[in-house]
Amino acid sequence: MGLSVKKHARLYTYKDYAAWPDEERWELIDGVAFNMSPAPSRFHQKISGTLFSKIHHCLEGKPCEVYHAPFDVRLPEGNEPEEDIITVVQPDIAVICDQSKLDDKGCKGAPDLIIEIVSPHTVSKDMKEKLALYEKHGVKEYWIIHPMDKLAIVYRLQKDKQYVKPDIYSEDNTVESNVLASFSVDLKTIFQ
Repeated sequence: MGLSVKKHARLYTYKDYAAWPDEERWELIDGVAFNMSPAPSRFHQKISGTLFSKIHHCLEGKPCEVYHAPFDVRLPEGNEPEEDIITVVQPDIAVICDQSKLDDKGCKGAPDLIIEIVSPHTVSKDMKEKLALYEKHGVKEYWIIHPMDKLAIVYRLQKDKQYVKPDIYSEDNTVESNVLASFSVDLKTIFQ
């Protein structure tokens, strides 16, 4: 998905975001609006669907839930009112284990696991802004999937609430989640 900044010089809140047309997909990062178009490629969708299916199957009968885009994840800075939240993202895949974070609008607070599948238009945002954002808000695991290079880059939050050097996996590897017990994926199966 390509991201382009909305052409207004003001900062936006969740109140603004919630009023925009449903057929338009946006993300807010620190009050800056990013358009989520064009639609993802077929290969992106295939990878997303395969990962979602595998995670969904693994979570059957467990308290964690998995969601795929479009699914709003609101990341408050503190205890500000809902309408004043300035960060709302739509990760490709989000796993939430704390049921109290889920509501009819999506998720309020950091998911346990986020997976972003990059495209040439999103790689910089996913590798920089979203990496810093997810670390700041305490996302325990952040997977960045590179379809063209057939790589998975996995950041894991440490005890000091920081991401350290990521683990990098090629299509010949299996990635195991530290957050989701018993979940692993052979990357060949998602890059076919």
